[in-house]
Amino acid sequence: MDYHVLEARHIGGHVVWLRFRDGTAGEIDLGSELRGPVFEPLRDLEFFRQFRIHTEFHTLVWPNGADFAPEFLHNNVRITA
Repeated sequence: MDYHVLEARHIGGHVVWLRFRDGTAGEIDLGSELRGPVFEPLRDLEFFRQFRIHTEFHTLVWPNGADFAPEFLHNNVRITA
């Protein structure tokens, strides 16, 4: 699937740079998406920076089980050169 996240880097705050299988690359600010019990811990930047790319689901995941659908990330990334 083209939405698979291949690479991710923390930029600052709640901003992450992502590169997808289809070649799309850019930044996404997830700060406004951190609502609800599973996302609340991600407001803490130390915890937020603990994301990784799930090897099976190809999206960002956190130690508490929080994740974002890869198509959401792809559709909302701000393309950067």
